This record gives sequence, structure tokens and C-alpha cells, in this order.
Amino acid sequence: MPDTARSGGPEISHIVVAIPAKNEDRLLGACLRSVAVAVQSLRLRRDVDSVRVVVALDGCTDGTAMVAERCGATAVVSDTAGVGAARDLAVSAGLTGLAEPAATHVWVACTDADSVVPPRWLSEQLRHASAGADMVVGTVEPAIRAGSRRAAWDKRHRLVEHHGHVHGANLGLRASTWAAAGGFGDLLAHEDVGLVERVRDAGFAWVATDTTRVTTSARTRGRAPGGFADYLQALDGHVS
Repeated sequence: MPDTARSGGPEISHIVVAIPAKNEDRLLGACLRSVAVAVQSLRLRRDVDSVRVVVALDGCTDGTAMVAERCGATAVVSDTAGVGAARDLAVSAGLTGLAEPAATHVWVACTDADSVVPPRWLSEQLRHASAGADMVVGTVEPAIRAGSRRAAWDKRHRLVEHHGHVHGANLGLRASTWAAAGGFGDLLAHEDVGLVERVRDAGFAWVATDTTRVTTSARTRGRAPGGFADYLQALDGHVS
């Protein structure tokens, strides 16, 4: 299904950056530092009333909470295991206290604790929002420079405008759109795909873009069953 566009959309005044984390004290710091750079870059280009960065702790038993707090993010504990519930909790916590939490002028930017976003990650998402997008579906690439796994990845992924990929590590949408689609849901995997499909099916305006490309961990033993790490492991030896 092709992405859609319209002549313009409500301007964004509040941003929530939602990050699920499960025992990510080694990688979360780099993620949050990259988000801080993206926030700084955004503020140089446009005015927004607030940016809230929330890390949802999904059964963490390490120092993830301390890393989040040290980097200036809000850490909240998920009572329900699973990445879908953690994403929704991070969003909900970030919206708490806003006068109109599920509004068209509130933007939710999602990434993962093992990922690094580019400096213009938020600026580009809001540029697409200003052009009318209710949802921005971005690309990711694993931190692999060479080898058979990288070759297999490149063969299966065209990181271009109007691409056909979905990654929770690089997804943005209006809070009103997230709420109307029922959020990510209580899922252990593929919660991002489900949300994107519901948004598209509901007729919201959306765009698939490579202008916000995120780099994510190349590990093959991940935190979510059936997630990105399992996908990378399955690429081994499948270059053809």
C-alpha cells in the first residue's frame, strides 16, 4: 500500500519520546545521548513547548533505571511484561499532565534502547507532520559494516523513500492517532507492525521515509522473542 499525503497538518507543540527497555544498561546511554542531540537539533529549527523522554522498564534487573535517570529521562516500571505494553506505558506516562494528552498537536516518537537516532530524527518527523502526516514510518539499519549477514540484510532491504518496512525503533505518530488505533497492545512481538496496519486501515495520512534512518544493535540474542535480533540471526548464511 503506498503512503499518503495531504496539504498540511496541525503543528506539533509537545513531543513524547517513548523507549522500552529490558536490561539495557550497556546500550541505553548511547541511545539517550543521541535523542538529546536530536532534541537540541530540533529546538534550533522550531519552537515546541515540551519534549519528554520516557523509558519504560520491562522487567529490568540491571542498572537501566539509573542510566535513564542519569541521562535526564523519566523511568517508569511496566507491570505487564512485553514490548507492546512497555511502549504503551512509555507513551501514556509521557502524555500524563498534558491539557490535551491524545491530541493532534502532540507527537509520539518511538525508538528502542539498543538504537541510536540521527541528529535530525525529530526534525524530519515533524517536517513530515507539518506536511500532513499523522504517522511517519522510518527505516533502520544494523550496526554491521561487512560480512555475509550485512550482505543478506542489504539484499532484503531497500532503504529508500516509500519503503515497505516497519520498525518500532523508528516510528512517529500523533498522540491522537496512537489512541485512535488502540496503541501498540499487549504483545510480545510485532506490536509495531500491528499498530502501523491499524493506522493505515483507518485511513490516517502516513509516510514511509528514509530521512530518519536509525542505527540499531546487530546482536543476535535480543530481549524480545521473535524480534529484530532473531531476524538478524536468521540472516546468517542466506546471502543468495
